[in-house]
Amino acid sequence: MGTVITEAVKKYTFADFMNVVSLITINLGVFNLLPIPALDGARFLFLVVELIRRKPAKPEVEGMVHFVGFALLMLLMVVVTFNDIVKLITGGFK
Repeated sequence: MGTVITEAVKKYTFADFMNVVSLITINLGVFNLLPIPALDGARFLFLVVELIRRKPAKPEVEGMVHFVGFALLMLLMVVVTFNDIVKLITGGFK
């Protein structure tokens, strides 16, 4: 992704750069709405389930689901960052 932004800044106009930035923003918004625990989509899913059941979920259960989802997202972030650092050290990025 960094290469795309660098190319947009070097080679193209400011409008092209803003198009890339807007695509990143839209992708982030769509990703945030996915029903993954700890994201807004999961909270929306809990609200839909509560609406269907007509009974609120237990706060402890909802909190635990969000906690586990957040922990998994943080673990994914650490793995991706580690892989990026390894590629940077070994010259994998060009």
